[in-house]
Amino acid sequence: MTAIPSSDDALVLYGQRFQSRLLLGTSRYPSPAVLEAAVARARPAMVTASLRRQGSNAAETGSDFWALLKRLEVPVLPNTAGCMRVQEAITTAQMAREVFETPWIKLELIGDDYTLQPDTLNLVEAASILIKDGFQVLPYCTEDLVLCQRLVDVGCQAVMPWAAPIGTGRGPVNPYAMQALRERLNVPLICDAGLGLPSHACQVMEWGFDGVLLNTAVALSQDPVAMAGAFADATAAGHAAFRAGAMQAQDTAQPSTPVLGTPFWHNA
Repeated sequence: MTAIPSSDDALVLYGQRFQSRLLLGTSRYPSPAVLEAAVARARPAMVTASLRRQGSNAAETGSDFWALLKRLEVPVLPNTAGCMRVQEAITTAQMAREVFETPWIKLELIGDDYTLQPDTLNLVEAASILIKDGFQVLPYCTEDLVLCQRLVDVGCQAVMPWAAPIGTGRGPVNPYAMQALRERLNVPLICDAGLGLPSHACQVMEWGFDGVLLNTAVALSQDPVAMAGAFADATAAGHAAFRAGAMQAQDTAQPSTPVLGTPFWHNA
């Protein structure tokens, strides 16, 4: 993976710096051309790709998907989408490492094929095995604090809790838990799954998350290119607001214009 030149406010994952804090999926777009245009508009830090769903042979997909990925000139983050057993995820990750020639892996270990909820009981074991095998693991997980802490304990230098189940577009359904994660964990947090609106992305970034990863909200919008741009702008705006420091909410009204000692208005 090509490292991006450093900047003062870069996203840093496993020691590598990225200029963007948005990561995009590559599935369910109306066409390869629309996907390419959306990526060009958003300029994400990485694009995800599923080895299991796309197939390693271009002939199997009916399109030269791999050539498209290279043309995007954006680092690829392979994932283990669809895996439901630890060994299955490990084997898929090892195959993806050879195909994409990268140690990066988005670890998805699904525990329930209806809600697509991560397997919280076996995810830590899978992450631990992959890290010992030299992978740079970005685990897709729930917003459970103990689970995320255990992932950090076995060597994950970032975690990716969901905002809501994959593809629902509901936005953060448990703001308390997500903000608690930010308060308790001192590693990059990337919100993965469940975002439907750019305002959702802005919200989690205002809470101090370090990035967002999404696919469906862009790919299934009426104008994926414009939506990709909207999410990129919202992600950057939310992060800028977090760095700027928001005012504390007040229980009572506070005048925005001081009264005492202010000339003109009360003498009119």
